[in-house]
Amino acid sequence: MSITPDNPADLSRRTVLRRAAAVGLLATPAAGLLSACATSGGDEKNEQVADGAKSATNPLGVAEDAPIEVVIFNGGYGEKYATDVHQPLYKKAFPKAEVKHQSTQAVSTVLQPRFASGNPPEFVNNSGEKLMDFGALVADGQLQDLTELWDAPSVDDPNKKVRDTVVPGTVDVGSFNGKPYVLYYVSTVFGIWYSGKLFKDNGWAPAKDWSEFTALLDKIKAKGITPYGYAGANAAYYQWNVILTHAAKIGGTDVLKNIDNLEDGAWQQDAVKQAAAAWAEIGAKYVDKSFEGLKHTDVQLRQNQYKLAFYPSGDWLEGEQKKDTPSGFDYQLMPVPSLSASDKLPATALRATAGEGYFVSAKSKNPKGGLEYMRQMLSVAGAKGFTEVVKAPTVVTAGSEGFAFPPGVASSQAALKAAGQDVFNIYFDGWYKELDTEARTATNELMFGRIKADAFVERIQKRADAIKKDSSITKFKR
Repeated sequence: MSITPDNPADLSRRTVLRRAAAVGLLATPAAGLLSACATSGGDEKNEQVADGAKSATNPLGVAEDAPIEVVIFNGGYGEKYATDVHQPLYKKAFPKAEVKHQSTQAVSTVLQPRFASGNPPEFVNNSGEKLMDFGALVADGQLQDLTELWDAPSVDDPNKKVRDTVVPGTVDVGSFNGKPYVLYYVSTVFGIWYSGKLFKDNGWAPAKDWSEFTALLDKIKAKGITPYGYAGANAAYYQWNVILTHAAKIGGTDVLKNIDNLEDGAWQQDAVKQAAAAWAEIGAKYVDKSFEGLKHTDVQLRQNQYKLAFYPSGDWLEGEQKKDTPSGFDYQLMPVPSLSASDKLPATALRATAGEGYFVSAKSKNPKGGLEYMRQMLSVAGAKGFTEVVKAPTVVTAGSEGFAFPPGVASSQAALKAAGQDVFNIYFDGWYKELDTEARTATNELMFGRIKADAFVERIQKRADAIKKDSSITKFKR
């Protein structure tokens, strides 16, 4: 993937604030925290610690006694992998260094004041409903270039660069303007999830095409179980992902490329309209309308209680629901069914990527420490430890060798293998937070019956056009 700037100039603090004000985001603090203004205040500089001496065990030249602050999103993967695996690895390498840990479920709420005052933490797991805008952070010069990390010798083999220890595409997916700024650490597969036990008990089989899918939903509905659902309060992302995955199957992967690149009329392509229309029918016939006001954990709990059959998500779902999942539930992944025999991609095609973003703050006191923390994460011990704690594979190729995954992740890994080369990804949500927010809002409108497919694509296209025309917003291409 090649990413080039449409607007080469970095955004100044004033420009970022002006951009936020222009779309009304400064009027409400909660909305503003999700906008580009989350990066405001970057003109101030932290006093950074001096580099340490480089050596075979310290190739980045980290100051061995300099503290490092780590902020982790406490969501589907929890925080235990950081406190019990990665932070001890860093402490073992630099015993004189203090590692300060904080976890949160509202990253932008906690960190917005820190970035505004010029005192950001070294290392951030930027994820969840209230994540900060990656694209705006990059444009405002807040993220450390990770090239030095990727070119450094790996912890396990000094003759092998860190970039050579991860699955192909890992560096690219976190790159903006041709430079790597984000480490996407978890190998993530997206699809539609169901209980293997529920299906086995009822003699149901996952669907491969649309007629099979709707017939199955009718059978499920007849049993008094809600056939399909997602959480409208904060997880409409799960459903727009399904709609665009379906669009890619119908029209090919260029459908997604056009959307990511803000091409004229990209959201109004026939494949997107067809997918939106198909899923609007699912919303009208098979979704509980009360789900629009629920958060993801509430709807996911309904599925664990066998009150909901299908739920769209990534394969973090199994780990996130571990404490509420009954014995024998048997999470399984079903790829989005084909719409018709004329689809350009097979039924097995799916979206998969390196997911869960981490970055180092360029204006923190100890950015070299943040880079080294990532290097420890990308060691075999760091990857295996993560997998053992959260039961999910990382991008480190040797990190999952010999590990027996639980049913859900085993299912997603099998689906990934079956997809072969028919695997794709979506980037606009990480590049343009405003467009992601608009897609989520429009998806709720569509799935809960307030607009039709034509209005759905027109609404999102209008926002995409406004972003494309706004010269203050840095553009990215692939």
